[in-house]
Amino acid sequence: MATTLQSMRDQLVYYAGYAQGRYYLPRSLPELYGQVVSKVTGLVAIPLPLLSFLVLPFFGGSPALVNLMIFGLTWSALVASYDPLQVEFGGTLLVRLLCFLLPALGFLAFDSAVPSLAKGLKARGEKQLPIQLGRKKLLEIVGVAVFNILLSIAVQAGLELLTTQVLHLRSNLKITATVPLPWTILKDVAKGFVLRGCLRYAIHRYVLHAFKTPLRTWHLSWQHSIRLPFSLVAAYDHPVVYLLSQWLPVFLPAFVFRFHVLTWHVLLAVTSLEDLFVYSGYAVLPSSIVLAGMARRTDSHFAMVKGGKPVGNYGQLGILDFVFGTTCNDEVDVMDDLQSEAEKHRFQERIENSVQGAMSGLKGDQQSDSSPKDAEDSADEHEDDAAADKKEEAADAEIGADENADGNPAPQGQRKSSRRKPRRA
Repeated sequence: MATTLQSMRDQLVYYAGYAQGRYYLPRSLPELYGQVVSKVTGLVAIPLPLLSFLVLPFFGGSPALVNLMIFGLTWSALVASYDPLQVEFGGTLLVRLLCFLLPALGFLAFDSAVPSLAKGLKARGEKQLPIQLGRKKLLEIVGVAVFNILLSIAVQAGLELLTTQVLHLRSNLKITATVPLPWTILKDVAKGFVLRGCLRYAIHRYVLHAFKTPLRTWHLSWQHSIRLPFSLVAAYDHPVVYLLSQWLPVFLPAFVFRFHVLTWHVLLAVTSLEDLFVYSGYAVLPSSIVLAGMARRTDSHFAMVKGGKPVGNYGQLGILDFVFGTTCNDEVDVMDDLQSEAEKHRFQERIENSVQGAMSGLKGDQQSDSSPKDAEDSADEHEDDAAADKKEEAADAEIGADENADGNPAPQGQRKSSRRKPRRA
């Protein structure tokens, strides 16, 4: 009994000392300032390898191999210096801030500050401006969107802690000092993007629109209270609905296939940028056909729901809507967008021009091969003609001399014509 009590006492003393050292509370203003600066610099240093990975394509002065080696060394040092959870969630927070939240807030500020200019960039003009909703509604949308983004990061952190600290299993995402190969990253990102599109289509169609459930009611009363979307509306929904329809389709493929944390960050960046542009309502987008078509289908989905018409366009890319026939009426589908994109870049014309250029090049080579021979033949003919003319002139001169000696001169032209031989053609 005494041994058990002593063991419990030792454990309490150990954990008390650990907590005191781990969670030391500052007792003065300088200590508080030093602790805040230490935490801030630690958070800033966490995403530096990710930032260096993102900016590598923009600085091509040094070879790509050297850049990758520098990135690998930086990543290895980061993983060795920080806790894996800090690496995972510091990068996740940074990606969501840089690729969605801050640009979306910037779009909202632009639309509100200069509506006369912004309405010319919107696909549906002035009625798509956020200021039509009023200041109170805009503040609500901003608050809910920020809360949902932070909530999704907190839920991901909670699952990671549950897996590693409580269940004592390996982490949900792979966090190693080894950087995956670029081909592996691209393959996993493509796989995650496809699965995310399928999951979002199924959840959006059957859970949020087809059947009368509390989730459908929440979705219609929250997100679809907006007639036409703008970027922040992508994260404006009931928190449960947001986690189910927006966060889970992105995180589930990474969890099932246990992506590397860098692959997860790249996938999250791609999907965040997609939501940023597709929900923006702008007609001027990086891709004037494909992204514009995705944004147009999203606008039509919101307009159909608000107008009480048959709902469609459950997916953003439009492929599954085309396959299952759920495209909104009077709306072009993804095949029309792809055809327009091909016409825009004049793929068929470029192919024909390339073929004609290749054929012209072959004909030019053949002509260049035959032209030296023709030139040599013509030169030989001219030399033969010149020699023949000289011989004829010499013969005429001899005949003229003989005739003069005999005293019967003949016309010079007649003499020449009688002895001139026909030239070769």
